[in-house]
Amino acid sequence: MRKRPLLLLFSVVFMDMVGFGFILPLLPFYASSFGGTPAVSGLLLASYALGQLFGAPAAGRLSDRYGRKPLLLLSIGGTFASLLLLGFARSLWMLFLSRFLDGITGGNITVAQAYITDSSTEENRAKSLGMIGAAFGLGFIFGPIIGGVLSTWGYAVPSFAAAGVSAINLLLITFLLPESLDPEKRKILAQSPRTAFSLKLLWKALHKPGVGPIYHVLFTYGIAFAVFTSIYSLFVQYRLGYDARTTGFTLAYVGVLVAAVQGGIVGPLVKRFDEKTLIRSSAFLMIPGFAIWAFTPNTIVLLIVLIPLALGAGVLNTVLRSRLTKSVAPEEIGGALGLTSAIDGLNRIIAPAIGGVLIGRVSVWSPGVAAAVLMLWTTVFVFRKFGADRREDPVVEAAV
Repeated sequence: MRKRPLLLLFSVVFMDMVGFGFILPLLPFYASSFGGTPAVSGLLLASYALGQLFGAPAAGRLSDRYGRKPLLLLSIGGTFASLLLLGFARSLWMLFLSRFLDGITGGNITVAQAYITDSSTEENRAKSLGMIGAAFGLGFIFGPIIGGVLSTWGYAVPSFAAAGVSAINLLLITFLLPESLDPEKRKILAQSPRTAFSLKLLWKALHKPGVGPIYHVLFTYGIAFAVFTSIYSLFVQYRLGYDARTTGFTLAYVGVLVAAVQGGIVGPLVKRFDEKTLIRSSAFLMIPGFAIWAFTPNTIVLLIVLIPLALGAGVLNTVLRSRLTKSVAPEEIGGALGLTSAIDGLNRIIAPAIGGVLIGRVSVWSPGVAAAVLMLWTTVFVFRKFGADRREDPVVEAAV
């Protein structure tokens, strides 16, 4: 892939995640300032995922039809508007509207991944997608720290600061980022029935032999990992007695691991091993990772067990998306990646409820055990569908 677009996209995604990190930890406090209960705060967080569930597939499919750059501008423009609304919010309904608007226009990661797919070869695609994952992780490290400092001047201040970051991203994309689909190709794609957007076409993708198994793994693995991330703060509070400050430090450590895996380790791994081997091994690695995490006795064990979890999740997530882009026709890449973001959004709605019920009604260790069991199921499925003795899946025949 050409260096300049990759570096620019890295910068855009990094700054977008920094802006997202400004406000994410503050939303429960923002909601409580308007009389919101913890349950309302949970619904506020879920409203973004709900919007993304519908918005990401549309953004991806429309980017196939009209180009990546216009949809990037639309998506980040929606984020900019939502952050201004958040900063000016004077009631709970305005907070909910802001988060839903951000979610339903938040297809920027999907479109950025599609842009990278357009501009990379199959051999270096996983490495390039890993760089975007690294930008995601790094942004999530610095965002909450800066947002916490800014919040000392009021909860609206991080929102306006994040809106300023989005405005910079809009300028960068407008003036520096070239369109990855040339005009002739865009004209052809705009007339193709495969780039039309409909829920029926997206639903059919789940039943295709080439891409269906990939979506299956993204869904089951995604729930397991989202259970881990959604109740992590509660887990370390009850299991290890952490306060908010210590929890923040360990979350930053996780961000460093994710950035290191996706930015520095995925590339060499995909050069040495085939994708099926990496999918099988990374899924298997997460079983003992979740099981040990469930019964973590102290901080040292926690820091150690987070390494295989970050490695397994980082490799599995990146390689699955890389394989997906090779299993659909070129004019369907955006729609296919959009559906993965919709699955991510659905998982972020389901997983907190599962984790909360388990930790509240069973035991503090139960979410980790449940995640390990789910990854065991996923690993068995992976070995069946991505076995070493199976021939490569068809590409265009498996298209969305």
